[in-house]
Amino acid sequence: MQLLSSPASPYARKVRVTARLKGLAGQIEEVPNDATNAAAQSIAAKNPVAKIPVLITGDGNAIHDSHVICEYLDAQVSSPVLFPGEGPARWDALTNASIGDGIIDAAILLVYEKRFRPENLWHQEWMDRQQAKIDGAVAHFEANLPEWQGTPNYGHLTVACALGYLDFRHQGKWRPSAPKLVDWLERYAKAVPAFGETAPPAA
Repeated sequence: MQLLSSPASPYARKVRVTARLKGLAGQIEEVPNDATNAAAQSIAAKNPVAKIPVLITGDGNAIHDSHVICEYLDAQVSSPVLFPGEGPARWDALTNASIGDGIIDAAILLVYEKRFRPENLWHQEWMDRQQAKIDGAVAHFEANLPEWQGTPNYGHLTVACALGYLDFRHQGKWRPSAPKLVDWLERYAKAVPAFGETAPPAA
């Protein structure tokens, strides 16, 4: 298998953590790509919306969207189970993952606003809206820590990668307002060594 991704992408990090947890990392060749530059054209040949990550399976099929890739990898090996199969545990995991992805979406949009637009064209009201999404989600998790029994699931993984991205691109500004969530992330990192192994390169 091949994974088209960027080492800095939090979505790719979700896949890389999943692959390690499932014991599949050795079967996946990581191919660096960046959907924001000229490589987008080659990525578009595999994913019509030209977004990473993209997983090319052994039979040549292309699977995209980090959630879909992670669920595909989870289905390849029986243990540990990252996507609960049914009932409240499944919906809880998917809901936590949705909020985590929302953090990532807003955080990336803030990065892109400053990266691709001159400062005189930055739209402060729009940026404030994205920051409010991040702040609201962090406050939610501070008040409702996504605890686990046994192995953390895909929801926990997504929240951890979202917070990791806030540390990486947003200087960890979320931390002072969320001390319990800071402790939670430290516990997650100890429970899942793959999280530290997939940390993005120094900015």
